Amino acid sequence: MDTTSKNQDIIEKTIFPILFAISFSHLLNDTIQSLIPAIYPVVKESYKLTFSQIGLITLVFQLSASLLQPFVGLYTDKKPQPYSLAMGMGFTLIGLVILSVSNGFYMMLAAVALVGLGSSIFHPEASRMAHAASGGKRGLAQSIFQLGGNAGSSLGPLLAAWIIVPYGQFSVIWFSLIALLAICILSWVGSWYKGIVGQLKKKQQKTSVVHTFSKGRVVFSVAILLVLIFSKYFYMASLTSYFTFYLIDKFHVSVQSSQIYLFVFLFSVAAGTLIGGPVGDRFGRKYVIWFSILGTAPFALLLPHANLFWTSVLIVPIGVILSSAFSAILVYAQELIPGKVGLVAGLFFGFAFGMGGIGSALLGKLADGTSIEYVFYVCSFLPLIGLLTGFLPNIEGSRKKA
Repeated sequence: MDTTSKNQDIIEKTIFPILFAISFSHLLNDTIQSLIPAIYPVVKESYKLTFSQIGLITLVFQLSASLLQPFVGLYTDKKPQPYSLAMGMGFTLIGLVILSVSNGFYMMLAAVALVGLGSSIFHPEASRMAHAASGGKRGLAQSIFQLGGNAGSSLGPLLAAWIIVPYGQFSVIWFSLIALLAICILSWVGSWYKGIVGQLKKKQQKTSVVHTFSKGRVVFSVAILLVLIFSKYFYMASLTSYFTFYLIDKFHVSVQSSQIYLFVFLFSVAAGTLIGGPVGDRFGRKYVIWFSILGTAPFALLLPHANLFWTSVLIVPIGVILSSAFSAILVYAQELIPGKVGLVAGLFFGFAFGMGGIGSALLGKLADGTSIEYVFYVCSFLPLIGLLTGFLPNIEGSRKKA
């Protein structure tokens, strides 16, 4: 069997070693990212920061992690860059080193901007590589990819509680070893992708799947999906950036205890990630989106009124249900705009990060003007925006071969 035939056989199958490698790299990338909000209680005390400044740190980080993503995706749709993932992780490594030695607010802004830049390069092309290794099981592939990211996000607060809180800000330098490991893995994945990229282009040209929707209907549907992303990530911002402060303020728990509660929430997010993709592959992505966004609402509405025990209970279904949406939304959007895997991934990852950053900044401002408890009360209504899912078309019944 010649090399071309071998590569053709490879792209027809689900390549789980590659999916797991990409997912593990996503875990390493997002573990590093999650260190930033996890160390907020430490740096807030050290530098006497306001909630507005904490929100601004998140805004700079999330904007640097979001603004470039659609452009990276658009460029790599035309010219795939197999080794861009390893290069992006290099920016993250530099940002980590600066973060560990930063001695003020503005140096921290520069450090988190570099970490965000690495993330903006990582996500669109990593999502494309997961798509390439899916063997047609696109929802499953995106869920495996997202599982790594959400698992990494859950580890950050735990590692912060064990390492950064007791040993201080400079201990962040040890996490540069994680970035070096990720660079090695992503270089290997890049070599695999380089070997099959030509066959992938030919396959996409022959088997492109399109739908019967008008351009206006597609634009309207994408707009609804972005509004749903807004509701999900604005609400997520309240929990990832301010849940520790909420627990400390309302229930007077210690900083380390608050990190453990944040880990429980983020681990629930990771555990729920695998639901959306495979279920969407089998039953339809619109139903998963319905369940994920709107299904969070009852638990979110109860959260501001719960005691500490019920708060720890409620954050589990909130995390599990809310996290099942993104894989389904991303694959649904990629099917709405066929042939633009990188662009769609960059747009939606970028918008999600941007909304998280803007949400964190605005919620920090609101917390300074009112209280952290009021922020959680206001945010509890955001999942009700999930009602807009009813306006999405049923894409599974509207396909035809190009």
